[in-house]
Amino acid sequence: MTRKIFSYEEALRMLPEVQRLTGSAVEEIESLAGPSEEDGDEQAVPPELASGYQEIVGRWAEAIIKMGIEVKGLWLIDFDSGSGYYCWRYPEPSLQYFHGYEEGIAGRIKLN
Repeated sequence: MTRKIFSYEEALRMLPEVQRLTGSAVEEIESLAGPSEEDGDEQAVPPELASGYQEIVGRWAEAIIKMGIEVKGLWLIDFDSGSGYYCWRYPEPSLQYFHGYEEGIAGRIKLN
């Protein structure tokens, strides 16, 4: 697949659709899991729900990739700018971060 390069403005225009797709997938996961006990600990996915989780995440990732956007992790995406990435992670309200090709999410810097 040919690498898609995004201007910041193009990435901003696409972000609402990315947020919609991601929000829907998150809601599907939450409904699949049902009510949870609020004990503050993140728990592993129960084996009986794992295939459902994988299907939802797989559909989300496929939809994002079809838009030319790179999936870097669960609910974490990068728009390639040609000199690095505009980085977004659910549930961030807007496209606020950038990082170079080598730095990854740990090297994100806030955009002005």
